[in-house]
Amino acid sequence: MNRLFCFGLGYSAGVLSRRLAAKGWRISGTATTAEKADALKQHGYEAFVFDGHERDSAVADALSRSTHVLLSIPPGEDGDPAYRIYASDIAASPSIAWIGYFSSISVYGDSKGEWVDETTPPGPVTDRGKRRLDAENAWIELGRTSGKTIVVLRLPGIYGPGRSAIDQLRAGKARRIFKPGQVTNRVHVDDIATSTEAALGLASGIHVFNVTDDLPAPPQDVIAYGAEILGVPCPPATDPTDASLSPMARSFYAESKKVSNARMKNELGVKLAYPTYIEGLNSIASS
Repeated sequence: MNRLFCFGLGYSAGVLSRRLAAKGWRISGTATTAEKADALKQHGYEAFVFDGHERDSAVADALSRSTHVLLSIPPGEDGDPAYRIYASDIAASPSIAWIGYFSSISVYGDSKGEWVDETTPPGPVTDRGKRRLDAENAWIELGRTSGKTIVVLRLPGIYGPGRSAIDQLRAGKARRIFKPGQVTNRVHVDDIATSTEAALGLASGIHVFNVTDDLPAPPQDVIAYGAEILGVPCPPATDPTDASLSPMARSFYAESKKVSNARMKNELGVKLAYPTYIEGLNSIASS
């Protein structure tokens, strides 16, 4: 029986887990609080609380019985918490054959609006991107030494039901940040699940994919299109240096790039349900 263990069984990993559970997979994973873990148990999952610091023998036992591991926790200042605490358990598990890591396109840094793909040397310019690249390299090295398949999925901004420009506009919280020349990709949560599911069957080795949409676009265009769909006023443009923006939000605007998803399509055979934000936002608005 296939058993998936998710470190960080949240928004993106949750969509994949629901699909796999419907196909008979056993799902286990971690949450940050007891309340969130209890909610996962309501879905029939085996759930654990992981604070990023303490090793839990019950988690180690679950890993010893898992066939696949998905890592969906962002690294902090002291690195990837799942790697730091459980790398040896994962490497030693005789049943784990596949390890997937949700990384970020921030590892490419700033290409000044030019195209990048998986052959582009990483050059992160933010702390967030540097931590992601360090985590990628750590898991890749674990795969090389343990013989397990490693799949790195580099994600852009994630959106979907409950987390989109449509939801922000309806809540009156949308910000239309404008920086001349800024372009980036995004990806619908359903397409992340589709790509990850397709990658579950990859043969042994190290695999890296950009999991993005087809249309790099200025972020302010997404908000403007959402307002047009809903028939509401478009928020005024805000400068990315606005002091009210969080450091994380400001770091996002330090980079501009167009990310190719050709390898994802060619090697995984993925057909995007939402190839651009236009299809994605219309679907969310009509649901």
